[in-house]
Amino acid sequence: MKRIAVIGSTGSVGRQTLDVVRRNRELFDVVLLSANSNKELLDSQCAEFGAKKSCLTQGNSEGLVALLNETEADLVLIAAVGAAGILPAYETVKKGTDIALANKESIVAAGRLILNAAKKSGARVIPVDSEHSAIYQCLMGQKKEHVAKIILTASGGAFRKTPNDALEFMGVEEALRHPNWSMGSKITVDSATMMNKGLELIEARYLFDIEPDRLDVVIHPQSIVHSAVSYTDGSMLAQMGYPDMRTPISFALGLPERIESGVRQLDLCEISRLDFFKPDPDKYGCLRIAFQVLKKDMNGPMIVMNAANEIAVEHFLRKSISFIDIAPVIENVLDSFGECTAEGMDEILDLDGAARRRCSDLITARR
Repeated sequence: MKRIAVIGSTGSVGRQTLDVVRRNRELFDVVLLSANSNKELLDSQCAEFGAKKSCLTQGNSEGLVALLNETEADLVLIAAVGAAGILPAYETVKKGTDIALANKESIVAAGRLILNAAKKSGARVIPVDSEHSAIYQCLMGQKKEHVAKIILTASGGAFRKTPNDALEFMGVEEALRHPNWSMGSKITVDSATMMNKGLELIEARYLFDIEPDRLDVVIHPQSIVHSAVSYTDGSMLAQMGYPDMRTPISFALGLPERIESGVRQLDLCEISRLDFFKPDPDKYGCLRIAFQVLKKDMNGPMIVMNAANEIAVEHFLRKSISFIDIAPVIENVLDSFGECTAEGMDEILDLDGAARRRCSDLITARR
């Protein structure tokens, strides 16, 4: 049996992970579960899956890291939201344990550090985001020098059909109505701004060691093609499936085998058509900012952008700023830090914290 730990087990991805485990009980031994604050659900999950170790982080991952270091696991699935996943991801790969990563912020903020540690220890970093799982699968058995372009697909989020001049009237309830996916609040807002795709571009740059000019994004409203890789011979490989996170979760958990996910088989006749088009930079200011940061290819602006986005989205969800304030706030925070860099984990976390404080101060000053 594969011994697994699930970090962020009470969130959307964590719950879907345990649903996959439930369907494949004979394959997995759940050794550790952790959550931020939902003790009732965490206790229930531990009872159901027999996890002997559990942890409530409540915004502090140091206790979790200590618990991970004393736990023998074959795979740690990291589904914690935001910067909370950085230290657990780094410490896990440093000790040589494979991670299944659903936390894109870890790679955005500390990609080189985490991946270098994984390379040194021999640990695998298996992406769980549907887009990066798709790319991972399309690259299997291929040579990087044959890759012409990696194309990430995006749904366009809740406001894909909303006129640009109506965005200022869109509130939290509207932003959380994703047309295709069932996800947590933060990532659903990121989908509406398309910052999620900006973060995924940076994640792809690190995960697949691919130059920024070989990365692109297209809007694909049906969310059936989860990403594609174009090769130098003119061919393109794409991974397809219904929009359900249990597909990439089951791939990561079962690798190298394919296991039961609970997702139905794709019916091409039922789908009947697939549409693709370029995102509007005026509507998706966050994606435009992310492309600018990606082209700089410096980790400092990536850390700052990610941190500022987390704080801006938190304030939007609390209704203390409007939807159209999110991108300008992030841009202002980036301008205040310039082209900075952060080398070690302490510097990365310090810069992350400074960017968060700066963003909070800017939002307070706007009121």
